Amino acid sequence: MSTKETHSNCASRNPSAASRGPAPDKKTPTAPPRAAGGSARGRGSGSSGTARGGSRGPSGVLEYRARSSCFREAPLCFKLDSSVVGAVIGRGGTKIKEIQESTGSKIQIIKGDSESETRIYGNKENQKSAKLMIEEIVKKIEKYSKEDTKIGNTLKSSCNENGPDKKVPVIDWEAIKQDHLHYIKTKWDGLPPIKKDFYIESSKTKLMSQTQVDKWREENNNIMCDDLRENEKRIIPNPVCTFEDAFDHYPDVMANIKKVGFTRPTPIQSQAWPIILKGIDLIGIAQTGTGKTLAYLMPGFIHLDLQPETREKRDGPGMLVLTPTRELALQVESECKKYTYKGIKSICIYGGGDRRGQIEHVTKGVDIVIATPGRLNDLQMNEFINLNSITYLVLDEADKMLDMGFEPQIMKILLDVRPDRQTIMTSATWPDAVRRLSQKYLNDPMIVYVGTLDLAAVNTVKQKIIITTEQEKPALIHSFIDSMKPEDKVIIFVGRKLIADDISSDLSIKGLPVQSLHGNREQSDRERALNEFKTGIVRILIATDLASRGLDVLDITHVFNFDFPRNLEEYVHRVGRTGRAGHTGESITLLTRNDWKIAGELINILERANQEIPNELILMAERYKQHKQKKDEERNMARTRGRTRNIY
Repeated sequence: MSTKETHSNCASRNPSAASRGPAPDKKTPTAPPRAAGGSARGRGSGSSGTARGGSRGPSGVLEYRARSSCFREAPLCFKLDSSVVGAVIGRGGTKIKEIQESTGSKIQIIKGDSESETRIYGNKENQKSAKLMIEEIVKKIEKYSKEDTKIGNTLKSSCNENGPDKKVPVIDWEAIKQDHLHYIKTKWDGLPPIKKDFYIESSKTKLMSQTQVDKWREENNNIMCDDLRENEKRIIPNPVCTFEDAFDHYPDVMANIKKVGFTRPTPIQSQAWPIILKGIDLIGIAQTGTGKTLAYLMPGFIHLDLQPETREKRDGPGMLVLTPTRELALQVESECKKYTYKGIKSICIYGGGDRRGQIEHVTKGVDIVIATPGRLNDLQMNEFINLNSITYLVLDEADKMLDMGFEPQIMKILLDVRPDRQTIMTSATWPDAVRRLSQKYLNDPMIVYVGTLDLAAVNTVKQKIIITTEQEKPALIHSFIDSMKPEDKVIIFVGRKLIADDISSDLSIKGLPVQSLHGNREQSDRERALNEFKTGIVRILIATDLASRGLDVLDITHVFNFDFPRNLEEYVHRVGRTGRAGHTGESITLLTRNDWKIAGELINILERANQEIPNELILMAERYKQHKQKKDEERNMARTRGRTRNIY
């Protein structure tokens, strides 16, 4: 115990001492006593503290005094270890104030180097209670101190068992790596074998010379191919010029294609099909509306059907398609159902849908899962779906998924997908984030891109740019709608959900059939809006960028950008909603001064698509360039002035 009781009648020899407070020690003089009623509001921690109602003398006296008329009994005196004084006083004097108020006593602490004298004033009962409370505090401190010392000694002995010369054990990283590899091997051990190569090259394709191949690729939107394997490069398969060249040995696939009525493969399909059918991972970069969905679906059907283990014996789906939005997921599911192949069953899993119904369908057994990352990750974490059986993985519109912040969910999902799978990634653009994702999750892929890796809108769309003001925008949109022909169909893109609702309300009041599509609407309302737009019940759809991807409506004649999107990639996707599958279209885009940052890049996109560039847009780009140069010069001058001040 750190409390050492001394003479309990330390003030009895001098009867007036109790009334005045204790006499100052010659060695540790104290300040004069304060008036009655001073409370202990000292600030104490460790070995120092201050207090109202007390004072600090030259040798560090901490006093909590009382008026002599209040306490006639001699003070109770005892010693405290100076290291516990701060804890007894408490932060801001709260602890000692609590003791005084609860016991009706007054306390004085005279601080010393190693020990501090504590004096408690009041009647004997109050003195005894206060001392007991102080002793409880000291016991707790000693208990915690012993535990800390024990832990410290344990740590010291574990790190240095045989004295100070003993070296700290070195972590065996190689052993940890081997353990991890063993865990991975064990995790995937026992899975059925996987087959990837199903390509039977036609004689016509095989006989194509390199000159013919180069010419064909150049004439079909300048198809470019590359092998991203770091070691020995592989030969890029020749493109297939007809459907028969790719699927002549798969009559069920050919029957589906003939039923739909397609005449020839799109550029991305003609080059992607041979690569995917050979079992090689693929990155497909192509403008929106160029047939990327069919490019991975058809080989996926064949892959699922011809695995060594039949579909009936698998413990889960064999194909997974991850998409960024519900609308795109539903669009892919629609394509799956359109090209029915040997009873393959698919399900669409997305947030906002019937979760219980989705779980029931998955647990009954499906072959293809089309999902948004958030909802699939939810079912995965709750063990409603088994992803170990996935052998064919598609990351559709990977740039959009990353832009929407889905990478953490994608990473969690792919932890449960076997690493020897075949993976296809599609994207309309090729930013650094998509390149990083492809390096992480694809095995030695080949890349096929149609047109250019630079941003470019489809050349089947006439792009019109109008420089205006925010106030003039409503009049321009009403003028456009009044000029629409009966067969025209338009998507009006806006930047905010509120604007979409406002425009929709204005047009509805005028008696125009219109629908809106944005994230605040219920999923059932969104599906109804899309269905009415596709079937022609309404010919005007007001939407946010939710509809810039995955909306595959072939008869859209116009895109009207009421607000310019947040980046050029979204502009390209918006424009791509029209001019699809060989049709032509027109886009009208309203620009204000607030959009002048993108004027230069927009000019580049228009030039690549051989579009007319208005003089107002060129002037806007020049003004922004001058403005930016002026700001850069001002920043440089400010830095120079700052460096000059630092020198002097």
